[in-house]
Amino acid sequence: MTNPSAPSHVAIILDGNGRWAKARGLARVVGHEFGADRVREVVRAAGRAGVKFLTVYALSMDNKKRPADEVAALYRLLQRFAETERNELVGQGVKVEVVGDIESLPPACQQAINGLCEATAAGQGMLFRLAVAYSAREDVGRAVQKLARQVEAGALPVGAITPEMLREAMWTAGAPDIDLLIRTGGEHRLSDFMLLEASYAELYFTDVAWPDFSADHLLAALADYARRERRFGLTSAQVQAGGVLRQALAR
Repeated sequence: MTNPSAPSHVAIILDGNGRWAKARGLARVVGHEFGADRVREVVRAAGRAGVKFLTVYALSMDNKKRPADEVAALYRLLQRFAETERNELVGQGVKVEVVGDIESLPPACQQAINGLCEATAAGQGMLFRLAVAYSAREDVGRAVQKLARQVEAGALPVGAITPEMLREAMWTAGAPDIDLLIRTGGEHRLSDFMLLEASYAELYFTDVAWPDFSADHLLAALADYARRERRFGLTSAQVQAGGVLRQALAR
């Protein structure tokens, strides 16, 4: 489905699982379980709405510092999602990729995620990315080290390094910068998530916890995005003039 008003790249920080569970007298892991089920609904809705790239922040590097039983439960949920959603995602034509330090995950979890990526590699629809064991600062640091090794080897002059080269050396290479970044759960921060890629993203914060976030909530965020004017440092008059010019050239 083509929707010219839809953002090309939507990213979501899935927040509020633990607080949602605590408010109901449940163990934190139950919130994560309900949250994992929500991913399926949102992936479907994003694809139908015309989103071309969807990235969700499933597990940060800092999340791995949480109590061991909660971290182990998160690994199990990731593995279960990768195993149980494979046929669904293949059927939708969704291509799945992972960004982050996947090698730091337990072997069984790695195997399931790699299997999901391989099974969906031929997908021609939306690109769905799971940010797992991910840190934006770690990503930038690793990319800088990669470029530095090329400089050290004499293969890359320092003066030739560009922001585009840095982006291409990062885990998140291969997808455009974020158009719309959604954070659920009532917090108003980025939490080390795709800091460079979100430089000009429209930010959408909602008090709705992730286990309650539905397709309708996603559509509300997309509608809010469609009402915004993206200026990228320009004035409104410049943006409007550019729009008129583009329309004239398209005739």
